Amino acid sequence: MPPETVTQQRADVIHNIGYRHYEGPRLGRAYARRSLFSQSLRGAYGLGRSAKSKVAPMLLFAVMCMPAAIIVAVAIATNVDQLPVKYTRYAIMLQAVIGLYTASQAPQSVSRDLRFKTVPLYFSRPIETMDYVVAKFAAMASALFILTGAPLLILYAGALLAKLDFADQTKGFAQGLVSVALLSLLFAGISLVVAALTPRRGFGVAAVIALLTISYGAVSAVQAIAWDQANTGSVNWIGLFSPITIIDGVQTAFLGASSSFPGGVGPGTGTGLVYVLVLLGLIAGSYGLLMRRYRKVGL
Repeated sequence: MPPETVTQQRADVIHNIGYRHYEGPRLGRAYARRSLFSQSLRGAYGLGRSAKSKVAPMLLFAVMCMPAAIIVAVAIATNVDQLPVKYTRYAIMLQAVIGLYTASQAPQSVSRDLRFKTVPLYFSRPIETMDYVVAKFAAMASALFILTGAPLLILYAGALLAKLDFADQTKGFAQGLVSVALLSLLFAGISLVVAALTPRRGFGVAAVIALLTISYGAVSAVQAIAWDQANTGSVNWIGLFSPITIIDGVQTAFLGASSSFPGGVGPGTGTGLVYVLVLLGLIAGSYGLLMRRYRKVGL
């Protein structure tokens, strides 16, 4: 037999590599959704990423908690009758820190998937568009709730150590948690919608900062002008055009907070209901826009 024929016969041999079907558990959509949520939440604080990625979120978290720790130390040392800052006021006072954190982490959560075109891989199976949006939305809102809720927990623990009234402090702490939960949902929805519009992380950061800061600055300026011109009735309605003033109005109307509007005059119950409807509408609208955006991306 010629050597060429032997070589050809050997090349045509089929080898049994022992292929077997997968017989393990199939965890399905729920597991995939939980995994994406966990990964996104950890990523919002740089966990599981490089050391450089941890610097900004951890630094902002420390900056957010530091004033609360100082307030607690002073309260315990001076035996005050009440905390100098209400639980509902803390996030409003440190809104700049919250805005920087939101602007830095929302694009990180969604822009890279868009830039590197990995979103269709998520939607291959078993995860679907709704699972991706829900996981990302919940992770960003949870990250913001941790950022804004941790200082309130420090204040509450310090108040109890200072032997302030338990019932009063518990009520204030609960009101503060409700306020920052609403803030977290609102900021997460708006920032993710803005960040999902561009695959460029830098553009997303700039756009989120511009939206949060410019809207607040413009609303505050117009409110001040209206107050100076004795047009006090329009001050509350103007507050509907900025995310942070919407939160301020809701907690003033229903959570016993003092307003940061000019003159300290916040919305009453009737106007407060409008604030609540606008707040819920923005959260639901953000979710709807994200669903629409990622249905197109997944095609």
